[in-house]
Amino acid sequence: MSGRGGFGRATLIAVAVVLAWLVIGGVAGPYAGRLSEVATNDNAAFLPTDAEATRAQDLAGGFVDRQTVPALVVYERSTGITDADRQRVAADAARFAQIPGVVTPLPPPIPSQDGQALQVVVPVDDAEGEEIGAVVEQVRDLAGGDRDGLTVDVAGPAGLLADLIKVFSAIDGPLLLVTLVVVLVILLIVYRSPVLWIFPLLAAGMSYALASVFVYLLADADIVKLNGQAQGILTVLVFGAGTDYALLMIARYREELHRHDRPWDAMRAAWRGAAPAIIASGGTVIVSLLCLLLSSLNSNRALGPVAAIGIAATLLVMLTFLPALLVLGGRWAFWPRRPKLDQADPRVEHGIWNRVAGFVARHARPIWLSTAVVLALLTIGLTQLGATTLGQSDLFTQRTDSVDGQEVIARHYPAGTGSPATIFTTEQTARQVAQAAQGVRGVADVRPLSTGPQTGPPDPNAPPKVVDGRVQLEATLADPPDSDGAERTIRDLRVAVHRVPGADAVVGGFTAINVDTSDAAKRDQNVIIPVVLLVIAVILALLLRALLAPVLLIGTVLLSFAATLGLCALLFRHVFDFPGVDSSFPLFAFVFLVALGIDYNIFLMSRVREESVKRGTRAGVLAGLAVTGGVITSAGIVLAATFSALAVLPLVILVELGTAVAIGVLIDTIIVRSLLVPALAYDIGPKIWWPGRLSRANGEREARDAG
Repeated sequence: MSGRGGFGRATLIAVAVVLAWLVIGGVAGPYAGRLSEVATNDNAAFLPTDAEATRAQDLAGGFVDRQTVPALVVYERSTGITDADRQRVAADAARFAQIPGVVTPLPPPIPSQDGQALQVVVPVDDAEGEEIGAVVEQVRDLAGGDRDGLTVDVAGPAGLLADLIKVFSAIDGPLLLVTLVVVLVILLIVYRSPVLWIFPLLAAGMSYALASVFVYLLADADIVKLNGQAQGILTVLVFGAGTDYALLMIARYREELHRHDRPWDAMRAAWRGAAPAIIASGGTVIVSLLCLLLSSLNSNRALGPVAAIGIAATLLVMLTFLPALLVLGGRWAFWPRRPKLDQADPRVEHGIWNRVAGFVARHARPIWLSTAVVLALLTIGLTQLGATTLGQSDLFTQRTDSVDGQEVIARHYPAGTGSPATIFTTEQTARQVAQAAQGVRGVADVRPLSTGPQTGPPDPNAPPKVVDGRVQLEATLADPPDSDGAERTIRDLRVAVHRVPGADAVVGGFTAINVDTSDAAKRDQNVIIPVVLLVIAVILALLLRALLAPVLLIGTVLLSFAATLGLCALLFRHVFDFPGVDSSFPLFAFVFLVALGIDYNIFLMSRVREESVKRGTRAGVLAGLAVTGGVITSAGIVLAATFSALAVLPLVILVELGTAVAIGVLIDTIIVRSLLVPALAYDIGPKIWWPGRLSRANGEREARDAG
């Protein structure tokens, strides 16, 4: 295009693109606040279909009219339960039975042997889904608070689920607000402009709206299983990655405005320069996330597409809507530091990073050796990581009613009361299986599910209920159902009952679900991590047209990942006082840290390659570091800050994941990308592009220069 006609057409195109996106945003925007409506937070819904606990759930359906999730209402008086207390509990139980969603009749209250507690099991219809939380809240309201020394808590699987639903309800509001504020503050600091921050923030919001509508429709159609954890990650990922891509595009646009008179020409040059790196970065993250489809857990398989949709929407918006906004904004958008048409070398604007590049040139080998050693030393902390399944009392960063109730139950009952392990076996072997189960350490009691209405404690002499030739046994565990001790008992219990000849025994229940989830998570790590590394290696090889550079980049990111987990292990244990990490934490941390960490190396090395074609490899490394240093550091800080926003949700797993990604991104940005990678590339020289043509061409050029 040339002349005023070209300028006018360019403006009209930009206006049309912006208006089209505003219409899309108007349609998609409301869905951003409706994701909680289609979220599912039931662990059992995410189990693999071939898991033993899943088979047990299927068998359990034949023994009851309706599947239930128990809420355990526990009353405690340290001086002993009184007759008035018993009357109150009986009255409460009668009122619980009137709540819609509660399956009646309720069993009678269960007294503790020490006489200091009464427990009412309130079965909640499993078909209530997310409404289980509302049913439990009604139970809590009717039970009232503590009265005259009598404490009341609602625990059990339904109580825990209700507390989780309450936590995840904060995602649509507080988490989104905190994320927006964090991004806004950082953008104001980075740009020091009262105008420019609007463009990336508006584009990130558009990305989130676009992603939300697709995720909502897929979850509503039951194509993906959205849970609160995936919803929270989607929020911070879209705003963090979106702002990163916007920073890179804006930085390149500012650079080109020094070379081009018209904003349209500057944006066209900036798009050609920045888009390949942004597309490669986003593509790497998308493909890495889609590797989660190889998971055996439905929750992981759901997170992959949900987060990938978020990145895909972000790429589309940042490569179309944002450039159109910037073209319309022109130079005035950068006020008060508007770039002038002066053909300035972009390195001039980056004095600090010019000095860093000079430091790398003078001390390349000592720099990469010392940074590698420091990162290697941090990996020592991995010995304290210790993957464990966090129990109910460890799941939240704050006290909840379900946590308090579980502690009361553990003080006065076998801790597994109200949430027994279920054993399904043939009618002929039921007695042998029950004896084998009773002999397992950690099993407090084993009773058959008998015929007739279950209105009282199981009668060991009553005939068992038989369905399709099978009998259901209920094993009460001595430990809390979500504890490590209970999980060990389930593993031992399975070994014992599987040994009974002809029993075809299947063990399920709440604790068994946790065991199978943990086992599936470990299997996923062994399968998915190598696939992600292979995929990233292929993408890097295609982008950089080399083999040595991708191998070295992946090696540095893996070192950074191990160092991050080592440092986090020390922080979790000695600063945050967390008891451990969830079984899914290592895989999630790996996918996000490696995929996002490689982003910054892509931003750097794609520019280094571009500069190496013009200047030679070593000069290209220094020029690429100087030009991209500021924007990549800003991008890393934005992403770290947005993931830190997960700390507003009082869940240990999300606090741990947010902390790990924030620390890992900062390590990648400040140490790996700023020092380790450029120093290593500078020290190796043109061979970094082996076996590509650039390796030979730059080798010959540097040999001539040296001669």
